[in-house]
Amino acid sequence: MAVLRPFDKLPELNSATILLVGAEGGPQQQLAEAMLREKKDFNINIHLASSLPLPSERDHLRPRIDLIAFVIDIKSKYSLKNVQASLAYVDVRFFLGKVCFLVTGVGRANNCSVEMNAIWKLGEDYCSPVIFCELELEGIRVATAQRLLRMLQICAGRVPGVSALYFSLLMRNSAGD
Repeated sequence: MAVLRPFDKLPELNSATILLVGAEGGPQQQLAEAMLREKKDFNINIHLASSLPLPSERDHLRPRIDLIAFVIDIKSKYSLKNVQASLAYVDVRFFLGKVCFLVTGVGRANNCSVEMNAIWKLGEDYCSPVIFCELELEGIRVATAQRLLRMLQICAGRVPGVSALYFSLLMRNSAGD
């Protein structure tokens, strides 16, 4: 049960890796497929995990992870607890701009099982942006995929002059406005 570390491995040339953690099933898979369909000028590796830690026996085959997106389903308290438990297996250096919280199901606020304050507090405690979306709607799923790809591109160091930490600070400041 190893802790994920952001700089343990060398980056791969012309590629970036994102890890989607949480909210098992269709929406997470559909988001990954939407990301793969988008036009991009670099190779993308998408890994899906229901929770952390990742199995250590395949660690030597796993590429360097550039961005971790924790997926929280707003209608499932288990989803939030799963993400909170998984955070213990992430090295603190990932929280310097290489983590975001993706909250799904916001279109069904009347079926909400998770306190919004708990989600905002999670983002604040871990200095990471919180992104709200509805992955069941195609248009919003595509927009979310594009946004995550741009974040991944920045986190992988593929945008000159913009670091992951700087971008994360910009996102956090704009969320408070």
